[in-house]
Amino acid sequence: MNSDFLVVLEYLEHERGIDREALIGLVEESLTAAAAKSANATRDVRVRIDRITGDIQAWAKLIVVEEIENPHDEILLAEAKKRYPDIEAGEEIEWEVTPEDFGRIAAQTAKQAIMHRLRQAEKRNICEDYEDQLNHLITGVVRRLEHGDVFVDFGRAEGVLRHNDRIPGEDYMPGEHLTALLVEINSDRPGPSLFVSRSHPEMVRRLFEREVSEIAEGLVQIKAVAREPGYRTKIAVHSPEPRVDPVGACVGLRGNRVKTVVRELGGEKVDIIRWDNDIATFVANALQPAKLARVQVNQEKRTVQVVADEDQLSLAIGRKGQNARLAAKLTGWKIDINRHEQVERQAFEDKVRQATESLAKIPGIGGECASVLVHNGFLSLEGILAADEADIANLDGIGNERAKIIAAAAKEQLGY
Repeated sequence: MNSDFLVVLEYLEHERGIDREALIGLVEESLTAAAAKSANATRDVRVRIDRITGDIQAWAKLIVVEEIENPHDEILLAEAKKRYPDIEAGEEIEWEVTPEDFGRIAAQTAKQAIMHRLRQAEKRNICEDYEDQLNHLITGVVRRLEHGDVFVDFGRAEGVLRHNDRIPGEDYMPGEHLTALLVEINSDRPGPSLFVSRSHPEMVRRLFEREVSEIAEGLVQIKAVAREPGYRTKIAVHSPEPRVDPVGACVGLRGNRVKTVVRELGGEKVDIIRWDNDIATFVANALQPAKLARVQVNQEKRTVQVVADEDQLSLAIGRKGQNARLAAKLTGWKIDINRHEQVERQAFEDKVRQATESLAKIPGIGGECASVLVHNGFLSLEGILAADEADIANLDGIGNERAKIIAAAAKEQLGY
């Protein structure tokens, strides 16, 4: 009886919580390669472990032959008949090929593989414990920094905060407590079991869920989050209950709730805005603190044209376009921001273009004359007829004869 092996099994089962049958199967699998190498057998070698005694045996499928040509795959007919009297040449049998010192050789060869598989089994068990925490906040202790990555001890599991998942400008020191969003569980590949992020937009959502009891109660909903980590975040909140102020609930008494979130984010600015089902209102809220002169929605192109006075334009756009960019992310719409004067000028240019095109279509006027007329204030047929023919004749490129033709065309078009 292999008592030592049974003792090890007993220890691993009770101390490490690994199923006994799964463990025996793991050992059998890892010993197969060692058995094939030790017994010089290559065809369908497998290892069996007696569940009661712990004895280890190696078996291989060999072809029965009268004369051996390939000793690794074949067995003599005379030898085979000692165990299988009715066997014939050409048949295949399963034959024990356990070497005399297999216990020692197998243990040496399989030790590393077994320990590796045991670590994998333990890792999977640990990862299963964290499955229900995926996309939630977890807290650990910083252990070390390697090439910009931060390795964090989360108790039973090790996690890593990759360089791209860090908040820009933040520094982390060994021994420091760190809260982050669990974004990935690694149960199969080498390396840390957990991957976390502090730059993910979802982290802001989870921080507010932790601080604002009304969110947990369903009285306040976070509809959208847009974030530029380390700089600024916008969250859109809504309450299905008219009596509840969603913005005030998230801000908290004297701003305590939002201050706690900002502190956890290392001073990152957080704007809390009121969500609205009307996109024009929602965009106006998202562009706060700017006050807008006009908001026009194009449903087909999914764009919003925003007009702001000169003194509000820089607020609407924000530093390096940040406010407008975050508002677009938050609402999911393309936002075009223009100053008031630009819009008025564009409206005038559109009016001039439309008037020119309208007059150019009238026989007797044409495109060239239409442009001259419109740019001199004659935007309609009524305006042309109300003017003196001499005034039209004095326009550049018109003349008396052309003025008469234009006047006649206007009268004919209007039915005079």
